[in-house]
Amino acid sequence: MERLLLTRTQLDGLTLAGSIVIAIILGVVAHRVLYWALRRMEARRHSAFGDAVIRRTCRPAAYILPLLAILATVPNLVLPEVWATSVLRVTGLLTIAGIAWTIITTIQLWSDVIVARHRVDVEDNLLARQLGTRVDILTRATVIVVIIVAVGMELMTFPEVRTIGTTLLASAGLVGIVAGLAARPLFENLVAGIQLALTQPIRIDDVVVIETQFGRIEEIHSTYVVVRLWDLRRLVVPLTYFINNPFENWTRRTANLLGEVYVFADWTLDVAALRAEIPEIVARSPLWDKQFQNLQVTEVTERAVQIRALVTARNSGDLFDLRCFVREEIVAYIREHQPHAMPKLRVELPGGSGDAATPALTEKRIASVVAESDGKPLPKAKV
Repeated sequence: MERLLLTRTQLDGLTLAGSIVIAIILGVVAHRVLYWALRRMEARRHSAFGDAVIRRTCRPAAYILPLLAILATVPNLVLPEVWATSVLRVTGLLTIAGIAWTIITTIQLWSDVIVARHRVDVEDNLLARQLGTRVDILTRATVIVVIIVAVGMELMTFPEVRTIGTTLLASAGLVGIVAGLAARPLFENLVAGIQLALTQPIRIDDVVVIETQFGRIEEIHSTYVVVRLWDLRRLVVPLTYFINNPFENWTRRTANLLGEVYVFADWTLDVAALRAEIPEIVARSPLWDKQFQNLQVTEVTERAVQIRALVTARNSGDLFDLRCFVREEIVAYIREHQPHAMPKLRVELPGGSGDAATPALTEKRIASVVAESDGKPLPKAKV
């Protein structure tokens, strides 16, 4: 019977494969034991945050612990330097990626927990929107930094890349300037995101007007902001726009707003009676927040008077509906109680009573006066 003889390379390969398998098994066992103990401890504490951390980090840790076991085992083996270096490099790259994954998952978990504790679907949601916006922007910025650091650490494991980096740092010449210009948009938006998180000119669910476009802040990303317009379209705006350009924010401090309702009426309108009716009109609507209401004559022309009613509501949506309601009620009140005050055009006809008896002449004079007042050519009267 012939004896099976293995070469030194084959023995090294079997040793390396067996060691990696054993390290993976030990890492998996350590992962199971560790998370079994953590779940037992969490079951006694009954913490929702701790339970969420365990669930979110369990999967990344299932990859990281076996990789750490391989990193601890391979240097202790007597192997060819090329093999050991290759295995350690690949394992190190995977370990860095796994750790970055765990950090990002933990950061996102923290963000979700903080936002979940402060609801934005309530009437007074200013604090929740402030906190949610700050946490969201800082989370995105931190994730970007973690990814950049992880990629940089992985690249620095290659001696060639490390040499290039040292050369660039030593020269700091034209190549450095070009690299800085190329990375400018990334860092500009990153800095703008941090500025938005700290100063908060906008927040999630803020009502804004951007170049006559009315909408709500729906999403804030690392490079752009999504605004949901009133007709359900989406306006995508660069993040730096809110730092460099003026815009309207209707919910910067509070959500309640003051709105105007304009109506034109004849000079014969009893303003005092209409002013007394305004409190009853707004009281009939649940949209009014009972903060303020008023009615005044704000403009007078040669034909009519302009009536302005001021009303307040809890938010912009309620205010729009309340303004429409008040406008309709004022029109209905004038039509029913003061029909003589409806807008009308008065014409004073020249001539005596004899001319008024002729319908054709009367019609011609009316047309002439209306045309002169409107600046239009005189229409032909029908005889």
